[in-house]
Amino acid sequence: MALLALASAGGQAVVAAAGTDAWNGFRHAIARWFGSGDTQREQTELERLDQTAAALQAAEPDQVEQARIRQEWQTHIEGMLENLDEVERQQAADQLRDLLAQYVPQGGVSAGPGGVAVGGDMSIRADDGSVAGGVIQGNVHVGPPPGPDPPQG
Repeated sequence: MALLALASAGGQAVVAAAGTDAWNGFRHAIARWFGSGDTQREQTELERLDQTAAALQAAEPDQVEQARIRQEWQTHIEGMLENLDEVERQQAADQLRDLLAQYVPQGGVSAGPGGVAVGGDMSIRADDGSVAGGVIQGNVHVGPPPGPDPPQG
């Protein structure tokens, strides 16, 4: 993964993790990554992460605000990596990749606050005159599952 893509993934991960169950562990891990053993810097990063989480929680769910905050973190990560020599940069990039692999779901689906993400089949059913529904992106099949293909030959 190129450094720009890695920084972008890191920025997206900060915004995506804020307010989730993974946030506390992720924020400490990314702050340690930025701090590189400097506890003062780590504390500064924890405060910055907390400000980001608070801003995201307070904001209306508009994509512009999230994109702005993600971009700030992408730029911050890029700056961190650019200020290192080549060997240190490679080590830091490897550490960030490991951190993201540990805390960020790889592929699959995700949902924002109040949303539901399903990586397989989902059944929505209404009983006793109630109404059920959802927002669907992708293919929808209604009815019984298709039967097996006819034999060839």
